[in-house]
Amino acid sequence: MRTKFRNAEDAYNYFLDKLIQDGVPFGDTKALFNVGFTLEKPMENFIVNEERNWKLNYAQAEWQWYLSGDPSIYKLEEIYGKVPPIWCHMADSKGLVRSNYGWQWQRNDQIDYVVAKLKNVKDTRHAAISIYDAKEWKSYHKDTPCTYAVQFTILNNRLNMAVLMRSNDIWYGFCNDQYQFSMLQKMIADRLNIEIGEYYHFAHNLHIYNDKL
Repeated sequence: MRTKFRNAEDAYNYFLDKLIQDGVPFGDTKALFNVGFTLEKPMENFIVNEERNWKLNYAQAEWQWYLSGDPSIYKLEEIYGKVPPIWCHMADSKGLVRSNYGWQWQRNDQIDYVVAKLKNVKDTRHAAISIYDAKEWKSYHKDTPCTYAVQFTILNNRLNMAVLMRSNDIWYGFCNDQYQFSMLQKMIADRLNIEIGEYYHFAHNLHIYNDKL
């Protein structure tokens, strides 16, 4: 299995084929387990596969939603003009979702914490953002965040990032998530005034839903 790709498009095409050919039945998906790989050029974050028909304008709107720190789907509607059905299914009775990563990483000022750690000690191992938290499991009855954590490391004066996920759908999740996380990597690199390095992506369960086979 390949572990290094130039960009998200290369990784997407490779793992889409790999899942179709070698994925094992798991619920209503075909899945691969404990998949990790590196993207050498994280800012080449567009998915151009015609069959996938990925929408940059939606990814940009989702990024703006995350930047707002507002977990309400009505904020996304304000930005994008509508709410994709997946978010409607995940929202609680107030229209709030736990999987708004911007709301998650702004809790307890985690972005500021990471930037301060990296500024003060370049070789810190503390520059991590927590997202999924099993201590909150009672609030996950409709919406369970797919990402455990994101960690940042400065190496050769470049900002590397590792994204660790419990679950990742290659068709919807990876295509949009990699865009959001690479934009987060750029935002933190800009605050540190350094260049972007590599993006390491790990999914305990990487899958494709059977209706996409």
